[in-house]
Amino acid sequence: MARVIFYGKPGCKGGVKQKVLLTAAGHEVIPYNLLTEPWTVERLRSFFGDRPVVEWFNRSAPRIKSGEVVPEKLDAQTALALMLQDPILIRRPLIEVGDASSEQSLRRDVGFDVEKIDTWIGLKPVDESLREISENLRQQDLQNCAHGHGHDHDHHHQGKCKH
Repeated sequence: MARVIFYGKPGCKGGVKQKVLLTAAGHEVIPYNLLTEPWTVERLRSFFGDRPVVEWFNRSAPRIKSGEVVPEKLDAQTALALMLQDPILIRRPLIEVGDASSEQSLRRDVGFDVEKIDTWIGLKPVDESLREISENLRQQDLQNCAHGHGHDHDHHHQGKCKH
């Protein structure tokens, strides 16, 4: 079982489901608040790998939904600067597994692609009593905001989302 450093937004319903799925698989989940973490450009960039810049963003962020920030028009440097200024723009969760003191055994990623994470660290429940919960969660969209499309996301900026 892995030790999973999980950078998310406190109170986010999707993040809670993601952590339950990881915990049911026997992983130790260490949650951190993505919005208050003291990010550096280098450290934040390391979670995105070779993904295109548009995949780095939280599409539900108010500044993206309003059209003020258009990820498709940004280069990596500008995107990272905006994210450091306004962390709600960062796609969640950011996940880190491995030994931070040894870059060779450390892996970082962004988002919660169930199949990808299952291949990476495994998501099979460790206890039969957790099987139904785990299967139910695996059938849900754990990549996107749990709110309906008409939901106002202004409270996301303050980190007060309770959905």
